[in-house]
Amino acid sequence: MMEWNKWENYRGSGQKPTDFDEWWDNNLKQMNDLPLEYEIIPEAIPSHVANFYHLYFNGVGGARVHCQLITPKILKKKHKGMLLFHGYHTNSGDFQDKIGWAAEGFVVLALDARGQGGLSQNHTQTDGGTMRGLIIRGIEEGRDNLYFRNVFLDTAHAARILQSFDYVDKEKIYAQGASQGGGLTLACAGLVPNLHRVFVSYPFLTDYRKAYQLGAQTSAYEEIPYWFQFRDPLHDREEEIFHTLEYIDIQHFAPRIKASVVWAIGLQDAVCPPVTQFATYNNINAKKEIIVLPEYGHEYLPRINDVYRNFFFDE
Repeated sequence: MMEWNKWENYRGSGQKPTDFDEWWDNNLKQMNDLPLEYEIIPEAIPSHVANFYHLYFNGVGGARVHCQLITPKILKKKHKGMLLFHGYHTNSGDFQDKIGWAAEGFVVLALDARGQGGLSQNHTQTDGGTMRGLIIRGIEEGRDNLYFRNVFLDTAHAARILQSFDYVDKEKIYAQGASQGGGLTLACAGLVPNLHRVFVSYPFLTDYRKAYQLGAQTSAYEEIPYWFQFRDPLHDREEEIFHTLEYIDIQHFAPRIKASVVWAIGLQDAVCPPVTQFATYNNINAKKEIIVLPEYGHEYLPRINDVYRNFFFDE
């Protein structure tokens, strides 16, 4: 069995900015100052147990953001809420995927990340590099123009909308995702402290400095060395760039998390290296549990969903 307890005290290579929490609290205020307005459009999919809708809201910067909304066929107060976040470059998937949650009484809101495979707009404007990935999108203008700054705020906006429904129990909001979806789930939990429980698998967007040091050309973090290779080959802006990335590194959101966390990890993960994940996990002070699969990588993790299904059914 591959050793993993060597990382149990690892706190990450990040250098948390002194104004990190203040900056994010100001961003949240900007998001919360937006009108709580959204458009709901029915989607005609046959089901005996669920209704399906497209939900649109205008996020920070004016982008039109899309979510799938799936509700039980018969609504009664108060249903649990479920936020779902998807993997990098993809989308929220098929409505069909969420019927099981609706059948169990959950109201599901699944976010499409801006400008990826779904229907959400991306209004990020930059004079800098636009190739290879979204971690670096907008970075050359500084922290306020980062792509993931806006997407993290969209996760909080989606939570705000879900909690506003009169048929949803705002104290029982769950969230889950894998890879990028795991990173977005943890960012959301850091920005929305009253989430109830979160479940993540091998989250992305954590410990950028360590990911780069490990040789990121073959991992999900390949866009960082790509940026240096073609935009700054002599690394004149290295410290500036990494300092900017600290503001969207989920290891720094970890101390803000109040929700209970279950975390699944494969120790053979070459896409999101395990050590980078422990940088965030070890900084979570809330109730938490990690599930380790030594022979698995960044892939389907068997038995996890069955064994930990009870995590979503507390009363």
